[in-house]
Amino acid sequence: MDRSTPLIDIGVNLMHRSFHADREQVVERAAAVGITPLIITGTSVRSSREAAQYAARYPGKLYTTAGVHPHDAKSCSTDTIQQLRQLAAQPQVVSIGECGLDYNRDFSPRDVQRRWFGEQIQLAGELHMPLFLHERDAHEDFVAMLREHQGLVDKAVVHCFTGTAQELHTYVEMGLYIGITGWICDERRGKHLRELVRDIPLDRLMIETDAPFLTPRNLPVKPKEGRNEPVYLAHIAATIAECTGRSMMEIEIATTETAKRFFGL
Repeated sequence: MDRSTPLIDIGVNLMHRSFHADREQVVERAAAVGITPLIITGTSVRSSREAAQYAARYPGKLYTTAGVHPHDAKSCSTDTIQQLRQLAAQPQVVSIGECGLDYNRDFSPRDVQRRWFGEQIQLAGELHMPLFLHERDAHEDFVAMLREHQGLVDKAVVHCFTGTAQELHTYVEMGLYIGITGWICDERRGKHLRELVRDIPLDRLMIETDAPFLTPRNLPVKPKEGRNEPVYLAHIAATIAECTGRSMMEIEIATTETAKRFFGL
């Protein structure tokens, strides 16, 4: 299917083991239906490096972020930021992250999470790069830290937003961008998001699959073994169009333009 506007998936965990057998085909399947480029999410120094090396083979088709997820903050060391700085110098690396706070699982101690989140905010500011953010059950500390560094970072996106109306309105007032995933396609968990998405300004909305996770529950044909992939991104755009009363084309054009501008593509 040709589309007049390509769609950009701003969050794909393409280096995940579930893609080991057919990573190239996943990229090709998406491109064949106009979903290109893809932005691979880096979640640790190692995964960010692997992503950058892989994306270098597909200039203009694949980009990446470079960062340390709060789950991995406990593995940070004195040279972590320098390694991220070196990765960020590569042209295919377009954002710092995924970074932030996750108090839901606490895989890293909270003080350690806060320290390395702060370090990555500083790095993004130093390099004039956007931030790719993660927040779960840590809204107050997350907002406090971003406000503490206000003015340092030009642009930041709260990826995979699933929060409350109050949280969304706080993020929008702070000038943050919002990433919406297939969570909105889940009639159980995503019900509140279907109403909230109307409150996101169109020039701050971006879409992502977070593949291989968060497969849209209402896909007409369920993927084998339930694995999500970028080819399903248009389904998320269609659901947003339905929830906002806008046309599919309007959502496609707006989210693509916003992603291009945000990541400097």
